[in-house]
Amino acid sequence: MPKLEITPRERSELRAAAHPLRPVVLIGDNGLTDAVLKEIDRALTSHGLIKVRAGGDDRETREQLIASICEGLSCAPVHHLGKMLILYRPTPEAVEAAKPQTRALRRKPSDPHVPKKQAAEGHTKPKRVARTEPKVEAPVRRDPYDTDRPARPSTRVQPKPAGTGAARRGGSALSLRAGARKTAQRSTATKRSPSRATKK
Repeated sequence: MPKLEITPRERSELRAAAHPLRPVVLIGDNGLTDAVLKEIDRALTSHGLIKVRAGGDDRETREQLIASICEGLSCAPVHHLGKMLILYRPTPEAVEAAKPQTRALRRKPSDPHVPKKQAAEGHTKPKRVARTEPKVEAPVRRDPYDTDRPARPSTRVQPKPAGTGAARRGGSALSLRAGARKTAQRSTATKRSPSRATKK
């Protein structure tokens, strides 16, 4: 099977997504056996992005391990750091989601609205029932102010015409009161001033 190729941008995103993951498969002293390959294949099918922990201290053998896993299972090596290998193979659900979907056609604002039940039946426009309502004449309203009766006499007091009362002084009432206060204060001040007796 061919090795899956991914872009550097995808590799960076997958590396970030794999950061919180824990290793799902451990490769022991026996190396890469058929059982280990089946387990890696099962994990890739269900998860898509996995971490594999490889045993052994030799870096070159780990690089050969990751190359043989990617060739055998058609997956992409995302990252290799120490004994941790990160592998990616898109899941069948992700492949289906990546396909362009046919979007439901949206109704233009000028198109008439089709109710769900009619749309399910295959109708395109709603059925319109022609309304033939008989015209009802509006009742004639009487104007309450338009009567044949004479107007009732008013109970309000009619204002008297100007010029018949006493002569009024000009100016405000406050100024008159203020003047009255000033003259009242002067008269009381003269009454209160006692004669001062001189002490000898």
